[in-house]
Order: sequence, then C-alpha cells, then structure tokens
Amino acid sequence: MNRMNPLHIIILLFALVVFFMFKLNSVKGELKSEGLSYKETLSLASDLTGLRDVYGDKNSVKQSLERVLSQSSLKQAEMKKKITSSGIILSSESMDKVELNSFMSKIFNGSYNITALKIKRLSDKTASFQMEIKW
Repeated sequence: MNRMNPLHIIILLFALVVFFMFKLNSVKGELKSEGLSYKETLSLASDLTGLRDVYGDKNSVKQSLERVLSQSSLKQAEMKKKITSSGIILSSESMDKVELNSFMSKIFNGSYNITALKIKRLSDKTASFQMEIKW
C-alpha cells in the first residue's frame, strides 16, 4: 500500500486540467467584458474632452456672447450684464417679445452653459428675464 495508484494520479491530473480550462474560459469572458468597458470609457472620455473644449474656453464664450449682445436687434432691449469670476448674469426689466425670441434663439443655438433662466411675462408684448451663464 505504499505505492500510489497511477490511475488515481491520471484522474487527478485530468480533473485539474478540466478545472483550469473552465477557469481560463471564465477569465477570458471577464477580459472581453473589461475590454468593452474600456472602449466605452475611452469614448466617454473623448466626448467629455470635446465638451470641455466647447464649453470650458472662457474667452471664446465671452467673445461669442458679446457678438450676440452687440446685434442690432438687441440694442433696444437695454440688457444689463454683470460679469463675475465664474460667469455672467444677463437681465432686462422690460423686453419686447420679438427681441426676447431673437435673443433666446441665438443663445440656445450657441454653446453656453446656462445655469439659471427666469422669464416673467409683463404684458402681451413685453417680458422680463434673468439668465446666468457659467464658463
């Protein structure tokens, strides 16, 4: 009884090989899912970088906003602007609805980070508004 049966050794080795094959297959599956997760993260990072380039450049946001505010259709609106370190606050006590519509279409079609917007109807033709844009 001092000797090990060779059949037991072969069965043990076969069981170990089967066990390691199953483990290898599960690790391969995990590797594929992590690869897909990495690709999604890489895509998200490039999208966020693009958004940072569009919304994060303080000077280009200021310049484009100044272009919008200097248009002739908005001269009569008497908009007040208050520039802070983190953004700009635009307001008007009384603005014609055509001017407001023109201004809003230009702002919403641009790339601005609008954090607050209040529009209050004063009459059928006028409204007041306040808007905060962050850099």
